[in-house]
Order: sequence, then structure tokens, then C-alpha cells
Amino acid sequence: MRNIKKIVLAYSGGLDTSVAIRWLKDKYHASVIAYAAEVGQGLKADKLKKRAAAAGADRLIIDDLREEFLCNYAMRAAQAGAVYQGCYYLSAALTRPLIASHMVDAARKVHADALAHGCTGKGNDQVRFELTFQALAPEMKVIAPVREWDMKSRSEEIDYAKEHKIPVDVTRQSPYSIDQNLWGVCIECGMLEDPWVAPPDSAFRLTVPLDRTPVRPADIVLSFERGVPVRLNGKGVGIVELVEKLNKVAGKNGIGRSDLVEDRLVGIKSREVYEVPAATVLYRALREIEALVLDRWTRQWKEKTSMEYAQLIYDGLWDCPLRKHLAEVTQSISELVTGDVRLRLWRGNVIILGRRSPNSLYDYELATYESADVFDHRAADGFTKIYGLPLKVIGRRRARRNK
Repeated sequence: MRNIKKIVLAYSGGLDTSVAIRWLKDKYHASVIAYAAEVGQGLKADKLKKRAAAAGADRLIIDDLREEFLCNYAMRAAQAGAVYQGCYYLSAALTRPLIASHMVDAARKVHADALAHGCTGKGNDQVRFELTFQALAPEMKVIAPVREWDMKSRSEEIDYAKEHKIPVDVTRQSPYSIDQNLWGVCIECGMLEDPWVAPPDSAFRLTVPLDRTPVRPADIVLSFERGVPVRLNGKGVGIVELVEKLNKVAGKNGIGRSDLVEDRLVGIKSREVYEVPAATVLYRALREIEALVLDRWTRQWKEKTSMEYAQLIYDGLWDCPLRKHLAEVTQSISELVTGDVRLRLWRGNVIILGRRSPNSLYDYELATYESADVFDHRAADGFTKIYGLPLKVIGRRRARRNK
């Protein structure tokens, strides 16, 4: 076994990673540096420090990555229209390469020998962390305690935590595994492992049940510059604050819940429940401005590639050349995506009230059926004849064969 003296562990403060600290120290007799990233989960630094210390960590590093996460990861996915299997806005998947890249930086600063994570052997996150580690630090050893230790269930991990006096929030009565950041919440485990069972309201954090949403709708105006939201209701606001406000108002109106049986990268199906209030609104608003400013061919290209872009993110390939090339193209396209969108948020619905852009391709005089119409209707006769010529030839063949 390679002599390992110092390990940097991705630390969330949850059950798996808290238990992993103690297990790593006992297994490798090495110093363990816990690395935690604030990405909008409401990280409580003092609580995290106490928990990491109780578990045996020699040091805890905390970085606030919220703005970087939204600007360089979440909004890049939104500009590409990336949604996995029609429901998952990739909230957790987008944080992994970000966190992993900062872990590599931290590991080099403290002269660590290895990188570690608390992901399970049948989850997607192990791939997302490890592919980023391999791309950015191929020389470092990667350790995955959950794949190695003898504990087979969360109940056994809870017992291990109690035995070693490690404080954790998970209990057998509340067994959910929850991953939260500014872009959304991922909820799994417990009763949700039965795809027939309806998610209880107690499992949700950001969204209100439809029967408890306000009677009156919430009307808002979102303003974008080059594909990035910059104003809410006419007031300039930073990206972090804007997303926080959108999560609040959209969540209050029951927007952003989804329940998906998804195909994991490792080949199994998994039932996941998601909450993405702000992302749901932002994606819809972006599409409305794109409808005004992008030509048909570019819109069709985006629709075709958005699924592939989402797949690359989901599969942990953020650092692969193809994802980077696609990002360059979508960012170039987003240079035109400037304008305002009026939306109504009501009872789980995002309703478009209006959209405008200085880069709009919408021409009133071409679109109108009123007296201002300048469209040459006579030209349509030749257009339809040429456009339909292949069908006319096919029709003639059919007629000959039917004689």
C-alpha cells in the first residue's frame, strides 16, 4: 500500500463524510484535512468545524464558491438549455467538478498525497469527483471509503457514528439523503426508494404544496444581458441574491418540483425528487429571449445539442474537450441574448406575459395581418411549389403504381 501521510476529503458534514474522516484516520494513519464548499446549502461554519473535529479531522478548509458556481457552472448549463432526461436541472452534478477542482488546489497547497470523497459505489458523484481529479491531478491517489469499508447500510453508519461519538443529523426515522445548493435540492433514500410512494411534503425544503400557494399570482420581470440575469423587477442585483430571491418567490408559488426515475451512469435506475424554483424560471425566461433573437437554424442546433450537453455534465465530463467546445459555442450564441421577460408565477406554473429585446428578429411589419403588412404574399406561390416539389414527385410515383 502506498505510504499516504495527508488526505484531503470532500466534506459535507453529512453521515457518509463524517464517518469517512474517522475511517480514513484508522485505515491510513494519516492526517485528514476536510474540505467544505459553500454553494448555497446554508453551511454553518461553527457547527461544521465542531463536527469535523469530533470526527477526527486535523483541519477544516471552507471556501465560499456560490458566485463562481452560479456564474461559471449553473448559468453555463442554463445557456446551453441542459436538462437531464427532461426533469433534472443538474444542480448537484454541477457542483462536483467545481468542488473537485478547488480540492485539487487545496491539496497542492497543503502538500497532500491523496484526495478522497464520500460517494457510494453505485452513485454518479463518484465519477464526477474522480474524473475531475484525474483531469486536474492525475498523479494523486484517490480514495473512496464508502466503496471500501464493510458497512453495508446507512443504519450501520449511524451505529458507527454513535460508537465514535460523531454527531450527525440523520436518524432511522428521518433517513433522507439531501443535497442542497443555490440551484436546487436533490432528495433521495428512505420511503422515496419505492417509486410508487408519493413524496411527503415534509421531504421538501424550497417549495410550497400547490394547495398552500397564494391565491394571487406573483408577476415579475427578469432582465438579461448576454445570457446572464442582471435585474429583477428593474433593479440591478448580483447573481447570488437574484437566485436566492427567485427561489423564494417561485418556491412560495409551488414552482420547481419534479419526481424522476432516472438512469444513473452506473446502469441502474434511481428515483430522485428535485426542487429547482429559480432554475425553472430562469430556463424558461432564457428560452423566451432566445425565441426573439436567434435564427431558426441556431435554435434547432441548440435543441439538438442541449441533451448531449446535459449528458456530459451528468456523466462527470465537465473537463472533457467536447463539453468545453460546446460551452464556447453556447456562450458565443448568448452574446445576443439580451432583453426582458415578464412572467407570472402562479400555482406551480410559469406563465409568459411578454418579452422584448434590442436584438429581436421579430418584425411587426412582416408578422402583422393588418394594413401595415409588407410581406409579399405573391412570392409564396413559387415558394410552396418549389418547397413541395419532392412531395409532388412522390405523389406522381404513387399514382403510377396504383394504376
